Amino acid sequence: MPWNMNDYPNSFKNFDQTLRKKMIDIANSMVDAGYDEDEAIPIATEQAKEWYDNASKSEVESFEREPNPSKKDSHDNDSARPELMDEDVEVKFDEDEKNWQVKTVTADRASDLYDTKDEALKRAKEIADNKGTNVISYTKEGKKES
Repeated sequence: MPWNMNDYPNSFKNFDQTLRKKMIDIANSMVDAGYDEDEAIPIATEQAKEWYDNASKSEVESFEREPNPSKKDSHDNDSARPELMDEDVEVKFDEDEKNWQVKTVTADRASDLYDTKDEALKRAKEIADNKGTNVISYTKEGKKES
């Protein structure tokens, strides 16, 4: 069920209007892509919070000026892959790029890149916790850690 600024999940009600708008936008896109509402709501909440915490003032202001989400919005779902929801999350060092990558096991590319393994592990744990999966960590040399 798509949502709008007047009809949205109960769990969104105590958030700032801009943050709620972002949550609705993300959740609607995920549901359009085939995610169950029960999966989309907590993921949209976490992703919207992360966006809000990391967005510049001008990005937030630009988003606030965008039209509010509506139940008739269409979303680009060509890159959405709901099947990745059940896959574990890996943390590996990329020798070519010289960074730590957070990547769902069967994904085509990394979701996040970090300078330190600790940062990558923290993010991987957040993603895995949201999906109910595990984190697989590798050493810098590529050996799987237990």
